[in-house]
Amino acid sequence: MIRVRERSTDQLTPADLRSLRDLFDAAWTEEGDAFTDDDFEHTCGGTHFTVEIGEVVVSHASVVERVLETAGQRLRTGYAEGVATLPGHRRRGHASAIMERVGEHIDRTFDLGALGTGLHAFYERLGWAVWEGSTAVRTDGGIVPTPEEDGFIMVRLTPRSPSLDLSAPISCEWRSGDVW
Repeated sequence: MIRVRERSTDQLTPADLRSLRDLFDAAWTEEGDAFTDDDFEHTCGGTHFTVEIGEVVVSHASVVERVLETAGQRLRTGYAEGVATLPGHRRRGHASAIMERVGEHIDRTFDLGALGTGLHAFYERLGWAVWEGSTAVRTDGGIVPTPEEDGFIMVRLTPRSPSLDLSAPISCEWRSGDVW
């Protein structure tokens, strides 16, 4: 049985945060796809879900609040960040267990769930759908298209989701690093 632990960022100790950073650095090893300091910052400020074996966090995902806009609607969104499993612990159900809990949390708490990924099949079987419309970021200077993200944003409709056209344009607020 896989035990998923849930804690807010303010409940994490400095040692917990170091352990998470070590997990992310071990999970993202492909050149050009390293886990940056901005990425780490994006994982904080919300709710963390972890699988731990002994004292080692082997899998993680967090949900942070963001506001996505589409078709004139501002949606309070639970955005999944830092979804990672240590390489030696993959394909054992850890990420699935975490993402099921993430989905339950988003369903209870937000108008919409969202995340950025190229692993569509994994998330689709857990209730996520590809956002088919164009993507953009809202900046002080206006809306800036993010075509490199088109087809990589997935959403989870919740009991509070309004009727949405998944082929409409969607935007997120600006943030440092990867905006999506």
